[in-house]
Amino acid sequence: MKKSAKKRLPPGNITKLNDFVRGFVTTGLISAIDQSAKGRPVLANRRVLRHALQGGTALTAAVAAAHAVQRRDYATAVTAVTVGAVGVYTLDCLLRGKMRKPEKE
Repeated sequence: MKKSAKKRLPPGNITKLNDFVRGFVTTGLISAIDQSAKGRPVLANRRVLRHALQGGTALTAAVAAAHAVQRRDYATAVTAVTVGAVGVYTLDCLLRGKMRKPEKE
């Protein structure tokens, strides 16, 4: 019997995944250090998760835009920046939580 081959991602997708993980870890660590410096509990903090996901998304979009500019493919560069901005904004809206409404006096 032959062992089944593991499914592998195409090289382009691996690069994008690496970029996302780099941004995720870097931004998550910076956010966690910032939270602990402010005396806030770091564990189970949605803010750190939100920042990490936004950092991964932003770095992936920035790298994609930079590669597109190197190829002089400006439409793809603008699309990458736009998708990145929408992704960061969407993550912010989803993970920020509900804002309290001011009470009427």
